[in-house]
Amino acid sequence: MSARPTDDLYVRYMKAFQDSTTHLGGCEVCQADEPCEAGAPLHQRFARLQDAYNARQKQR
Repeated sequence: MSARPTDDLYVRYMKAFQDSTTHLGGCEVCQADEPCEAGAPLHQRFARLQDAYNARQKQR
């Protein structure tokens, strides 16, 4: 039996989620729903990857 191939999109999506939530947990600006300069790209990357992953799941 061969190993299951890594789902790169899922891995990137989960990493983006982790990065976004870790930043959010320590950033008062982002907690006030005003993404800071460092947090905005993290949150945007998570949102883009989440959308891509969800769209792919709907196609299956």
